[in-house]
Amino acid sequence: MSQTTQRKQDTLNLRVDPALKAEFVAAAQLEDKPVAEVLRDFMRGYVQRARRRKFAAEARRQSRLVANSADEAEVMNWIRDVSGNNS
Repeated sequence: MSQTTQRKQDTLNLRVDPALKAEFVAAAQLEDKPVAEVLRDFMRGYVQRARRRKFAAEARRQSRLVANSADEAEVMNWIRDVSGNNS
């Protein structure tokens, strides 16, 4: 017996300029997409870009730490750890 699970969904209320809303709704209708679907797609893209920015910032931070390290063996150990190469 297959059981379907529904994820709980929240509602997001926001204020928007009426002219912008009208243009947005019209643009979504031209693509035959529900406004809510378009907004969810925008949100997913924004979250993905934010994750990439966070990852890049952490990579830059760690790169600076490695670049400032005077011990080459320590740097090589760090690279080995990060790459998952324990040989």
